[in-house]
Amino acid sequence: MREDELVGYCLGALDEGESRQVELALADPARGPELRRNLDLIRMSLRPLTPDRGPIAPPAGLANRTLAFVAAQTRATSAPARAAPATVPMRTTVRPAPPPHEEAEWHGSSSRQWLDRMIMAASALAACVLVAPLLTESIADARGRRAQRNLQSLAGSLQGYAGAHRQYPSPPAAGPLSRAGLYAPTLVSEHRLVAGDGTVLTPDSELSRRGNFTVPSLEELRAAVGTPKFEELVRSMGGDYGYTLGHRDAAGELQPILDQHRRHHPLMADAPNEAGEQSDNHPEGLHFILFEDGHVEKLQPDDLHRDDHLYRNHDGEIRAGKDPEDAVIGDSHHQP
Repeated sequence: MREDELVGYCLGALDEGESRQVELALADPARGPELRRNLDLIRMSLRPLTPDRGPIAPPAGLANRTLAFVAAQTRATSAPARAAPATVPMRTTVRPAPPPHEEAEWHGSSSRQWLDRMIMAASALAACVLVAPLLTESIADARGRRAQRNLQSLAGSLQGYAGAHRQYPSPPAAGPLSRAGLYAPTLVSEHRLVAGDGTVLTPDSELSRRGNFTVPSLEELRAAVGTPKFEELVRSMGGDYGYTLGHRDAAGELQPILDQHRRHHPLMADAPNEAGEQSDNHPEGLHFILFEDGHVEKLQPDDLHRDDHLYRNHDGEIRAGKDPEDAVIGDSHHQP
């Protein structure tokens, strides 16, 4: 694989097929580790560009200054050039020649000036009406593409972990570390995820706006157990994405999260809000879901719980599933 493909993958410049090829290469047991190391280096190199990823607000008064400039240029091009005044003897009174007819009409007709200004204002308004929705749609599409790329990148890291451990990152059955978001520190500690590269964040979220979010390592998390810092870490360590809480067997024992390559079984998704009914990650109401086989789907809220509630088990609780087919996506701090 060429280095420019990894760079394009980080920047989101590849199409869906090319991105999928990169993710398969990253999950490959033979060449995956070296590619992931190179990917981490590229992401670290691109990190200084993070503050410039969001939309840039235009300077105050830009529209008014632009209209004034256009009006000034219109007057300048409409008026014919004046000839340089001839040199006259001292004490000779020279009456200025009357302005040309067009210039006199321009400066003397207030109605024409008003009409021209109205035309320019109408043109600017029409441009705003036409461009603003396209710009808003473009921003929303860019956010969606970035969220999808993040989940696809996480899919490669998770599949690489599953290839090495024969299971996905699985929280312990009990104890303070039994949390859905433990997947992220687990990947960081195995160098499958860069702690501060923003992969676990969605565009313009509260965590991403902080600008300094990092996923703690397992060592940092264990050292913080029993302190106020621990509660802060577990609420955010999974970023803006939720992770599967797994399921319990008939005896109530929490089972490891196995990679069964099920196309219908969710593994990660936009994290649920406090109500546990939908996510607030995207203003337009979209939800992105990563499935076990590595593909990502984009759903509207009306389609979210059509076959099975994404954020609750069959008993209506934000807990581990009641059987292997009962998928439940929990927020970072949720316990199975």
